[in-house]
Amino acid sequence: MPLPRSATASIGRRLCLRYVLRVFVVVLCAVVTPTRCTEPRWHLMAASAWAESGGLPDVKHDARADYVGDDGCRSCHADKVESFHQTAHYLTSSVPDEKSILGSFAAGNNLLKTANPNLFFRMDERHTNGKAEFFQTAVAGTPPHTSERAEQFAFVIGSGGKGKTYLYWNDDLLFQLPVSYWRDLGWVNSPGYRDGFANFDRPIIPRCLECHATYFESLPPPVNQYSHAGFALGIQCEKCHGPGREHVRREATKAADSSGSGILNPARFPRGRQMDLCAWCHAGHGDALLPSFSYQPGEPLEKYIRRPQPDPNAPPDVHGNQVEMLRESRCFQASELTCLTCHDPHASQHDLAEFSRQCLNCHKPSSAIFSKPDHPVSNNCIDCHMPRLETNMIVFDWQGKSVRPQIRSHWIKVYATTASR
Repeated sequence: MPLPRSATASIGRRLCLRYVLRVFVVVLCAVVTPTRCTEPRWHLMAASAWAESGGLPDVKHDARADYVGDDGCRSCHADKVESFHQTAHYLTSSVPDEKSILGSFAAGNNLLKTANPNLFFRMDERHTNGKAEFFQTAVAGTPPHTSERAEQFAFVIGSGGKGKTYLYWNDDLLFQLPVSYWRDLGWVNSPGYRDGFANFDRPIIPRCLECHATYFESLPPPVNQYSHAGFALGIQCEKCHGPGREHVRREATKAADSSGSGILNPARFPRGRQMDLCAWCHAGHGDALLPSFSYQPGEPLEKYIRRPQPDPNAPPDVHGNQVEMLRESRCFQASELTCLTCHDPHASQHDLAEFSRQCLNCHKPSSAIFSKPDHPVSNNCIDCHMPRLETNMIVFDWQGKSVRPQIRSHWIKVYATTASR
């Protein structure tokens, strides 16, 4: 049974029609109310949430010319850059190679069998002019009457702490590959994919890339069309510090007339703006109000992304809702705690004892807020008061069962399973 790309073309035709209709509406509005042209960012606001659904294209900002990349920071901040490049933020997207993909391409270890006896996936490594290329191949049918569809790995998404998923190009459209890798399981069906089906047609929208890359130039319609040259992988320095060209210029010339450093320091932001910067990617998907990648650190996030009010009867999921969970914590509400209180964004942190020392800065054993009198002083407050919980946002259909990875909760509290400890 052949595995055609026809679904991709069908998606493009439908999104194109929607785009034409919406552009007509926007042009009509501009003619009727031309004064909007003088309002700040009026052309960006017209895009609104439509950019995420295949409507108006994301606007390419001229300000991208003001970005210098991590190499522009390295000359003065080499130690910081090298340390940062070991973090999950920086490693959250990359080009494919034997190190970044994680899963094995060796014969016998490169297969994913499915619930369909007539379908399996094979991971292939090929070499062209000495360069390694990596492919996922769906093999359908029974020998000798089989058909194959192979797509090449274009990007690796995920730092690898838990797992990774992969994207491929179909011309200038980005899609998710049907097989991902999970450290505890090996090769698995990508999250949300049905076991036993060869699905190559899940488009990658800009909002997903916004949290896994520094920049992608979006060119809709359709919604998953991007420039092959206009992207910057990983979360780089300027994602949080803003464009650095002016800072580099000032430092290089030591201009006497310069006021300020020309760069943003999130540690000096007001508490709300600090939390907004982290909430950009750690408070859920939300609904885009302005095009993806247009948010600037230090600005109110609510201008760019509308986040629905959480259901008070439904606790936020541990995946992508760390900021919302932290805000529910009494520790946050009774202090000036921010994400930076515990997290050094320039370093890879895994030492629970180090995090626990932050807890003991407030919860001193001799103080009234140190739990029960007989509660032992521990070098691991985290596993009890911020336990790993299963997420419902990432579900693998694997070997006939649903598998949900565990992610660290950021709702700091006494949990029922640990209250008696």
